[in-house]
Amino acid sequence: MSDALIYDHVRTPRGKGKKDGSLHQATPVWLLRGLLQSLQQRLDLDTALVDDVVLGCVTPVGEQGADIARTAVLDAGWAESVAGVTLSRFCASGLEAVNLAAAKVASGFEDFVVAGGIESMSRWTMGSDGGAWFMDPRINQGIAFIPQGISADLIAMLEGFTRHDLDTYALQSHQRAAAARAAGHFKKSVVPVHDIAGLLLLAEDETIRANATLEAMARLEPSFAAMGAMGFDATALRKYTTVEKITHVHHAGNASGIVDGAALMLIGSAEAGARAGLRARARIRSVAVIGSEPTIMLTGPTPACRKALAKAGLQASDIDLWEINEAFAAVPMKTARDLGVSLDRVNVNGGAIAMGHPLGATGCIILGTLLDELERRDQALGCATLCVGGGMGIATIIERI
Repeated sequence: MSDALIYDHVRTPRGKGKKDGSLHQATPVWLLRGLLQSLQQRLDLDTALVDDVVLGCVTPVGEQGADIARTAVLDAGWAESVAGVTLSRFCASGLEAVNLAAAKVASGFEDFVVAGGIESMSRWTMGSDGGAWFMDPRINQGIAFIPQGISADLIAMLEGFTRHDLDTYALQSHQRAAAARAAGHFKKSVVPVHDIAGLLLLAEDETIRANATLEAMARLEPSFAAMGAMGFDATALRKYTTVEKITHVHHAGNASGIVDGAALMLIGSAEAGARAGLRARARIRSVAVIGSEPTIMLTGPTPACRKALAKAGLQASDIDLWEINEAFAAVPMKTARDLGVSLDRVNVNGGAIAMGHPLGATGCIILGTLLDELERRDQALGCATLCVGGGMGIATIIERI
């Protein structure tokens, strides 16, 4: 087995995932085209050396359908010998793409693989691709499916997290992200997006609220109470009989934002890097994916991290920095508590509550953010993890070179 090494990564800024968002007019392929061209230029990379491009996309329909990875490769002017594949592991798709690329390289079957993801949520809303989860009553009832927001509220009830606890965490996400953006911590990897005429569309993450306050968050209505009243609360309570009632505590301010965005990362072997004259920035120490209980759905990060740690021969205390995706505030709070990790080492530059969660791209984004921050702090080990729809978890551990 060869080491799977990270040579570089790039991402777009994240734009508000609405029709008035700054990236709404940019098609998904256009976002990927810009990143592919930027990656090639940054590394002076002979693209014919790349074997494959592996992209996550949670809603692969319309402009995001028909294997957008291959379409983007050709549109960006890369060598036509570069293949492309698109995959979905729900919210983990971007990190699954990285992990699959790492496995391809570690096996020796391929030398260079670009991995990442795309999601234009302003153009193609969540659920546009349908699926039995939502559309087949037999499946829905048989697996006791409930919407993720109600799962997050259920976790908060079981863990004893109050709305004030969640809002305090969310405020910290905005404060950390605002401070990191002001200090230029994201500039190393963010590629501004321009339109076809060369006019700037967006240069920085769009949804960070530097002026966020607990008072403003307290005025927001819970997002999932109405869904719960439709019968989903009852479904959850039948499965979790120790909970008498679900108090709905997650809202637009303490859950991840809907945004547009894309990200890419170049993974390769040491030999391939030497031939291309590139210097590796990190090695991927271990990866893991697990299935978890599908009704509560969002508890997968803890066992996924434990599995990855065991495979790397590490303890949670060995990890310098953590990126735990902020799908809902309860998720990183529970995961950190389970692992015995101080929140001082978790999402130190903010997370998806502040900057948004472009579903297919987020995993790659947070792994890249983790690498940049390890370098900035001169630290060694980091772990990125996400909860996943359908009851799964994913984790990746990297070691800076």
